[in-house]
Amino acid sequence: MKKLNVKKSTMQGFINYAIIAVFFLLCGPVNDAAGFLSRSLEGQLIPICVYIIMAVSLNLVVGISGELSLGHAGFMSIGVFSGAVAAGLLQDSVQSEPIRLLVAVLVGAVLAAFFGFLIGIPVLRLRGDYLAIVTLAFGEIIKNILNCLYIGLDGDGLHFAFIDVSRVQLDETGRFLINGPQGAAGQDKTATFLAGALLVIFALIVVQNLINSRTGRAIMAIRDNRIAAEACGLNATRYKMIAFVVAAALAGAAGALYGQNFAAVTPAKFDFNTSILVLVFVVFGGMGNITGSIIAAAVLTVLPELLREFQDYRMLIYAIVLILVMIATNNPAIRGWIDQAFAWVKKIVAGNKGKEAENDGD
Repeated sequence: MKKLNVKKSTMQGFINYAIIAVFFLLCGPVNDAAGFLSRSLEGQLIPICVYIIMAVSLNLVVGISGELSLGHAGFMSIGVFSGAVAAGLLQDSVQSEPIRLLVAVLVGAVLAAFFGFLIGIPVLRLRGDYLAIVTLAFGEIIKNILNCLYIGLDGDGLHFAFIDVSRVQLDETGRFLINGPQGAAGQDKTATFLAGALLVIFALIVVQNLINSRTGRAIMAIRDNRIAAEACGLNATRYKMIAFVVAAALAGAAGALYGQNFAAVTPAKFDFNTSILVLVFVVFGGMGNITGSIIAAAVLTVLPELLREFQDYRMLIYAIVLILVMIATNNPAIRGWIDQAFAWVKKIVAGNKGKEAENDGD
Protein backbone atom coordinates (compact mmCIF):
# COMPACT_ATOMS: atom_id res chain seq x y z
CA MET A 1 0.00 0.00 0.00
CA LYS A 2 1.42 3.33 -1.07
CA LYS A 3 1.25 6.02 1.57
CA LEU A 4 -0.58 9.11 0.38
CA ASN A 5 0.94 12.42 1.44
CA VAL A 6 -1.52 15.24 2.03
CA LYS A 7 -0.06 18.72 2.13
CA LYS A 8 -0.84 20.70 5.24
CA SER A 9 -2.20 23.58 3.15
CA THR A 10 -4.47 21.24 1.19
CA MET A 11 -5.71 19.63 4.37
CA GLN A 12 -6.41 23.04 5.88
CA GLY A 13 -8.36 24.03 2.79
CA PHE A 14 -10.50 20.88 3.01
CA ILE A 15 -11.24 21.62 6.66
CA ASN A 16 -12.30 25.20 5.87
CA TYR A 17 -14.61 24.15 3.04
CA ALA A 18 -16.06 21.37 5.22
CA ILE A 19 -16.81 23.87 8.01
CA ILE A 20 -18.70 26.13 5.60
CA ALA A 21 -20.54 23.17 4.03
CA VAL A 22 -21.66 21.83 7.42
CA PHE A 23 -22.61 25.32 8.57
CA PHE A 24 -24.74 25.87 5.47
CA LEU A 25 -26.42 22.46 5.63
CA LEU A 26 -27.28 22.75 9.33
CA CYS A 27 -28.51 26.34 9.17
CA GLY A 28 -30.10 26.00 5.72
CA PRO A 29 -31.88 22.80 4.62
CA VAL A 30 -31.75 21.07 8.02
CA ASN A 31 -33.07 24.14 9.83
CA ASP A 32 -35.83 24.56 7.22
CA ALA A 33 -36.96 21.01 7.97
CA ALA A 34 -36.48 20.95 11.75
CA GLY A 35 -36.76 24.65 12.64
CA PHE A 36 -34.28 24.53 15.54
CA LEU A 37 -33.05 28.11 15.04
CA SER A 38 -35.01 31.05 16.41
CA ARG A 39 -35.96 33.90 14.09
CA SER A 40 -33.37 36.17 15.70
CA LEU A 41 -30.62 33.61 15.05
CA GLU A 42 -31.83 33.11 11.48
CA GLY A 43 -31.42 36.85 11.03
CA GLN A 44 -27.76 36.49 12.02
CA LEU A 45 -26.87 33.99 9.27
CA ILE A 46 -26.04 36.53 6.55
CA PRO A 47 -24.10 38.82 8.95
CA ILE A 48 -22.11 35.75 10.03
CA CYS A 49 -21.15 35.12 6.39
CA VAL A 50 -20.25 38.80 6.00
CA TYR A 51 -18.05 38.86 9.09
CA ILE A 52 -16.34 35.60 8.10
CA ILE A 53 -15.32 37.24 4.82
CA MET A 54 -14.22 40.38 6.66
CA ALA A 55 -12.13 38.38 9.15
CA VAL A 56 -10.51 36.20 6.46
CA SER A 57 -9.68 39.22 4.30
CA LEU A 58 -8.27 41.23 7.23
CA ASN A 59 -6.21 38.20 8.27
CA LEU A 60 -4.58 38.42 4.85
CA VAL A 61 -3.28 41.87 5.79
CA VAL A 62 -2.68 41.46 9.52
CA GLY A 63 -1.70 37.81 9.81
CA ILE A 64 -0.18 36.95 6.44
CA SER A 65 1.23 40.33 5.43
CA GLY A 66 2.10 41.39 8.97
CA GLU A 67 0.69 44.93 8.76
CA LEU A 68 -1.82 46.36 11.24
CA SER A 69 -4.83 47.88 9.46
CA LEU A 70 -7.58 49.63 11.42
CA GLY A 71 -9.64 50.90 8.49
CA HIS A 72 -11.20 47.72 7.17
CA ALA A 73 -14.71 49.01 7.94
CA GLY A 74 -14.02 51.82 5.45
CA PHE A 75 -13.72 49.33 2.59
CA MET A 76 -16.84 47.58 3.84
CA SER A 77 -18.79 50.84 3.78
CA ILE A 78 -17.64 51.54 0.21
CA GLY A 79 -19.07 48.16 -0.78
CA VAL A 80 -22.31 48.79 1.12
CA PHE A 81 -23.18 52.12 -0.49
CA SER A 82 -21.75 51.55 -3.96
CA GLY A 83 -23.66 48.27 -4.04
CA ALA A 84 -26.80 50.08 -2.87
CA VAL A 85 -26.47 52.57 -5.75
CA ALA A 86 -25.86 49.79 -8.29
CA ALA A 87 -28.83 47.75 -7.05
CA GLY A 88 -31.01 50.87 -6.94
CA LEU A 89 -30.21 51.69 -10.57
CA LEU A 90 -31.29 48.18 -11.60
CA GLN A 91 -34.31 47.94 -9.31
CA ASP A 92 -36.85 48.92 -11.98
CA SER A 93 -35.15 47.49 -15.07
CA VAL A 94 -33.89 44.11 -13.78
CA GLN A 95 -36.46 41.92 -12.07
CA SER A 96 -34.07 39.13 -11.10
CA GLU A 97 -32.90 39.66 -7.51
CA PRO A 98 -29.85 37.34 -7.80
CA ILE A 99 -28.58 39.36 -10.79
CA ARG A 100 -29.03 42.65 -8.91
CA LEU A 101 -27.21 41.18 -5.92
CA LEU A 102 -24.38 39.89 -8.12
CA VAL A 103 -23.97 43.29 -9.78
CA ALA A 104 -23.98 45.02 -6.37
CA VAL A 105 -21.30 42.64 -5.05
CA LEU A 106 -19.11 43.10 -8.15
CA VAL A 107 -19.42 46.89 -8.05
CA GLY A 108 -18.65 46.96 -4.33
CA ALA A 109 -15.59 44.74 -4.78
CA VAL A 110 -14.21 46.74 -7.73
CA LEU A 111 -14.66 50.15 -6.10
CA ALA A 112 -13.23 48.96 -2.77
CA ALA A 113 -10.23 47.48 -4.60
CA PHE A 114 -9.73 50.78 -6.46
CA PHE A 115 -9.77 52.81 -3.26
CA GLY A 116 -7.58 50.19 -1.59
CA PHE A 117 -5.02 50.72 -4.36
CA LEU A 118 -5.19 54.53 -4.00
CA ILE A 119 -4.83 54.38 -0.24
CA GLY A 120 -2.15 51.70 -0.45
CA ILE A 121 0.19 53.86 -2.54
CA PRO A 122 1.12 56.19 0.36
CA VAL A 123 0.07 53.96 3.27
CA LEU A 124 2.09 50.84 2.51
CA ARG A 125 5.33 52.78 2.55
CA LEU A 126 4.73 53.20 6.27
CA ARG A 127 5.23 50.55 8.92
CA GLY A 128 3.86 49.52 12.28
CA ASP A 129 1.90 52.07 14.30
CA TYR A 130 2.13 54.71 11.59
CA LEU A 131 0.33 52.48 9.10
CA ALA A 132 -2.35 51.64 11.68
CA ILE A 133 -3.01 55.33 12.39
CA VAL A 134 -3.28 56.24 8.70
CA THR A 135 -5.69 53.36 7.94
CA LEU A 136 -7.75 54.37 10.98
CA ALA A 137 -7.94 57.92 9.61
CA PHE A 138 -8.96 56.58 6.20
CA GLY A 139 -11.87 54.66 7.71
CA GLU A 140 -13.12 57.75 9.55
CA ILE A 141 -12.75 59.91 6.43
CA ILE A 142 -14.85 57.50 4.37
CA LYS A 143 -17.55 57.44 7.06
CA ASN A 144 -17.74 61.23 7.20
CA ILE A 145 -17.79 61.58 3.41
CA LEU A 146 -20.74 59.19 3.24
CA ASN A 147 -22.48 61.18 5.97
CA CYS A 148 -22.36 64.23 3.67
CA LEU A 149 -23.14 62.46 0.37
CA TYR A 150 -26.53 62.62 -1.33
CA ILE A 151 -27.38 60.63 -4.46
CA GLY A 152 -30.86 60.79 -5.94
CA LEU A 153 -32.44 59.00 -8.89
CA ASP A 154 -35.38 60.14 -11.00
CA GLY A 155 -36.45 60.20 -14.64
CA ASP A 156 -33.55 62.49 -15.55
CA GLY A 157 -30.94 60.12 -14.11
CA LEU A 158 -28.62 60.40 -11.12
CA HIS A 159 -28.23 63.59 -9.08
CA PHE A 160 -25.27 64.16 -6.76
CA ALA A 161 -24.74 66.63 -3.94
CA PHE A 162 -22.23 66.99 -1.14
CA ILE A 163 -23.33 68.49 2.19
CA ASP A 164 -26.12 70.62 0.61
CA VAL A 165 -29.10 68.30 0.08
CA SER A 166 -31.17 71.13 -1.44
CA ARG A 167 -29.08 70.85 -4.60
CA VAL A 168 -30.70 67.47 -5.33
CA GLN A 169 -33.98 68.35 -7.06
CA LEU A 170 -36.02 65.21 -7.76
CA ASP A 171 -39.27 64.88 -9.66
CA GLU A 172 -42.33 63.07 -8.30
CA THR A 173 -40.91 59.68 -9.34
CA GLY A 174 -37.51 60.28 -7.77
CA ARG A 175 -35.96 58.75 -4.68
CA PHE A 176 -32.73 58.99 -2.73
CA LEU A 177 -30.30 56.12 -3.12
CA ILE A 178 -27.97 57.63 -0.52
CA ASN A 179 -29.44 60.24 1.80
CA GLY A 180 -26.56 61.58 3.85
CA PRO A 181 -26.58 60.50 7.52
CA GLN A 182 -29.73 58.47 6.86
CA GLY A 183 -27.73 56.30 4.47
CA ALA A 184 -29.39 53.96 2.00
CA ALA A 185 -33.07 53.43 2.78
CA GLY A 186 -36.03 51.85 1.05
CA GLN A 187 -33.98 49.32 -0.91
CA ASP A 188 -35.07 45.78 -1.73
CA LYS A 189 -33.48 43.05 0.39
CA THR A 190 -31.88 40.73 -2.17
CA ALA A 191 -29.24 39.00 -0.01
CA THR A 192 -29.74 35.32 0.79
CA PHE A 193 -27.96 32.83 3.01
CA LEU A 194 -27.01 30.76 -0.06
CA ALA A 195 -25.40 33.82 -1.66
CA GLY A 196 -23.54 34.48 1.58
CA ALA A 197 -22.22 30.90 1.77
CA LEU A 198 -21.11 31.01 -1.88
CA LEU A 199 -19.33 34.33 -1.31
CA VAL A 200 -17.56 32.87 1.73
CA ILE A 201 -16.35 29.92 -0.36
CA PHE A 202 -15.18 32.31 -3.08
CA ALA A 203 -13.28 34.38 -0.52
CA LEU A 204 -11.64 31.24 0.89
CA ILE A 205 -10.61 30.09 -2.59
CA VAL A 206 -9.04 33.48 -3.34
CA VAL A 207 -7.24 33.85 0.00
CA GLN A 208 -6.02 30.25 0.31
CA ASN A 209 -4.74 30.11 -3.25
CA LEU A 210 -2.99 33.43 -2.80
CA ILE A 211 -1.36 32.29 0.44
CA ASN A 212 -0.13 29.03 -1.11
CA SER A 213 1.11 30.69 -4.30
CA ARG A 214 4.52 32.12 -5.07
CA THR A 215 3.12 35.57 -4.33
CA GLY A 216 1.86 34.42 -0.94
CA ARG A 217 5.22 32.95 -0.02
CA ALA A 218 6.87 36.24 -1.01
CA ILE A 219 4.41 38.17 1.19
CA MET A 220 5.19 35.94 4.18
CA ALA A 221 8.93 36.20 3.51
CA ILE A 222 8.67 39.99 3.62
CA ARG A 223 6.65 39.72 6.84
CA ASP A 224 9.25 37.50 8.51
CA ASN A 225 12.34 39.44 7.42
CA ARG A 226 11.85 42.46 5.18
CA ILE A 227 15.54 43.27 4.82
CA ALA A 228 16.47 39.73 3.76
CA ALA A 229 13.52 39.55 1.35
CA GLU A 230 14.43 42.86 -0.30
CA ALA A 231 18.04 41.71 -0.52
CA CYS A 232 16.77 38.73 -2.54
CA GLY A 233 15.09 41.10 -4.99
CA LEU A 234 11.51 41.15 -3.64
CA ASN A 235 9.64 44.45 -3.92
CA ALA A 236 8.08 44.73 -0.47
CA THR A 237 5.64 47.53 -1.37
CA ARG A 238 4.38 45.68 -4.46
CA TYR A 239 3.63 42.44 -2.63
CA LYS A 240 2.04 44.18 0.33
CA MET A 241 -0.09 46.14 -2.14
CA ILE A 242 -1.37 42.88 -3.63
CA ALA A 243 -2.49 41.63 -0.20
CA PHE A 244 -4.00 45.00 0.67
CA VAL A 245 -6.01 45.34 -2.56
CA VAL A 246 -7.30 41.74 -2.44
CA ALA A 247 -8.38 42.24 1.17
CA ALA A 248 -10.09 45.53 0.26
CA ALA A 249 -11.94 43.90 -2.66
CA LEU A 250 -13.24 41.07 -0.47
CA ALA A 251 -14.30 43.57 2.21
CA GLY A 252 -16.17 45.57 -0.45
CA ALA A 253 -17.94 42.44 -1.68
CA ALA A 254 -18.88 41.52 1.89
CA GLY A 255 -20.14 45.06 2.44
CA ALA A 256 -22.38 44.89 -0.64
CA LEU A 257 -23.87 41.62 0.63
CA TYR A 258 -24.39 43.18 4.06
CA GLY A 259 -26.09 46.25 2.61
CA GLN A 260 -28.47 44.15 0.50
CA ASN A 261 -29.58 42.30 3.64
CA PHE A 262 -31.26 45.39 5.12
CA ALA A 263 -33.89 47.80 3.89
CA ALA A 264 -31.93 50.66 5.46
CA VAL A 265 -28.29 51.05 6.48
CA THR A 266 -26.45 54.14 7.76
CA PRO A 267 -22.78 55.22 7.53
CA ALA A 268 -22.57 55.44 11.33
CA LYS A 269 -22.54 51.63 11.46
CA PHE A 270 -19.11 51.46 9.80
CA ASP A 271 -16.96 53.32 12.27
CA PHE A 272 -13.82 52.57 14.25
CA ASN A 273 -15.69 50.07 16.43
CA THR A 274 -16.52 47.86 13.43
CA SER A 275 -12.88 47.79 12.36
CA ILE A 276 -11.85 46.82 15.89
CA LEU A 277 -14.55 44.13 15.99
CA VAL A 278 -13.17 42.50 12.84
CA LEU A 279 -9.64 42.78 14.26
CA VAL A 280 -10.88 40.98 17.40
CA PHE A 281 -12.09 38.14 15.18
CA VAL A 282 -8.63 37.86 13.63
CA VAL A 283 -6.75 37.94 16.95
CA PHE A 284 -9.26 35.62 18.61
CA GLY A 285 -8.93 33.05 15.83
CA GLY A 286 -5.16 33.36 15.55
CA MET A 287 -2.97 35.57 13.38
CA GLY A 288 -2.59 33.93 9.98
CA ASN A 289 -5.03 31.14 10.91
CA ILE A 290 -7.85 31.14 8.35
CA THR A 291 -9.78 28.36 10.09
CA GLY A 292 -9.58 30.26 13.35
CA SER A 293 -10.93 33.41 11.67
CA ILE A 294 -13.94 31.48 10.35
CA ILE A 295 -14.80 30.00 13.74
CA ALA A 296 -14.12 33.21 15.68
CA ALA A 297 -16.24 35.35 13.36
CA ALA A 298 -19.18 32.93 13.56
CA VAL A 299 -19.01 32.43 17.33
CA LEU A 300 -18.46 36.07 18.30
CA THR A 301 -21.16 37.32 15.92
CA VAL A 302 -23.83 35.06 17.37
CA LEU A 303 -22.65 35.14 21.02
CA PRO A 304 -24.25 38.53 21.93
CA GLU A 305 -27.55 37.23 20.55
CA LEU A 306 -27.28 34.05 22.64
CA LEU A 307 -26.58 36.16 25.73
CA ARG A 308 -29.50 38.53 25.13
CA GLU A 309 -31.54 36.98 27.97
CA PHE A 310 -28.94 38.33 30.43
CA GLN A 311 -29.86 41.87 29.31
CA ASP A 312 -27.54 44.43 30.94
CA TYR A 313 -24.88 41.85 31.79
CA ARG A 314 -24.53 40.26 28.36
CA MET A 315 -21.68 42.48 27.14
CA LEU A 316 -19.85 41.95 30.43
CA ILE A 317 -20.19 38.18 29.96
CA TYR A 318 -19.09 38.60 26.33
CA ALA A 319 -15.89 40.38 27.45
CA ILE A 320 -15.19 37.75 30.13
CA VAL A 321 -15.60 34.96 27.55
CA LEU A 322 -13.12 36.73 25.26
CA ILE A 323 -10.55 37.03 28.04
CA LEU A 324 -10.92 33.41 29.17
CA VAL A 325 -10.65 32.02 25.64
CA MET A 326 -7.58 34.13 24.84
CA ILE A 327 -5.91 32.90 28.04
CA ALA A 328 -6.84 29.30 27.24
CA THR A 329 -5.66 29.40 23.61
CA ASN A 330 -2.30 30.79 24.72
CA ASN A 331 -1.83 27.90 27.13
CA PRO A 332 0.85 25.53 25.71
CA ALA A 333 -0.95 22.41 26.95
CA ILE A 334 -4.27 23.36 25.34
CA ARG A 335 -2.55 24.33 22.10
CA GLY A 336 -0.85 20.94 22.13
CA TRP A 337 -4.22 19.19 22.40
CA ILE A 338 -5.55 21.24 19.48
CA ASP A 339 -2.53 20.33 17.34
CA GLN A 340 -3.01 16.66 18.23
CA ALA A 341 -6.68 16.86 17.20
CA PHE A 342 -5.74 18.35 13.81
CA ALA A 343 -3.06 15.68 13.35
CA TRP A 344 -5.64 12.98 14.14
CA VAL A 345 -8.09 14.39 11.56
CA LYS A 346 -5.31 14.61 8.99
CA LYS A 347 -4.35 10.99 9.65
CA ILE A 348 -7.95 9.83 9.15
CA VAL A 349 -8.32 11.77 5.88
CA ALA A 350 -4.98 10.52 4.60
CA GLY A 351 -5.94 6.95 5.52
CA ASN A 352 -9.29 7.17 3.74
CA LYS A 353 -7.68 8.60 0.63
CA GLY A 354 -5.06 5.84 0.73
CA LYS A 355 -7.77 3.16 0.86
CA GLU A 356 -9.58 4.80 -2.06
CA ALA A 357 -6.35 4.85 -4.09
CA GLU A 358 -5.73 1.19 -3.24
CA ASN A 359 -9.27 0.22 -4.30
CA ASP A 360 -8.89 2.13 -7.58
CA GLY A 361 -5.61 0.30 -8.19
CA ASP A 362 -7.30 -3.06 -7.68
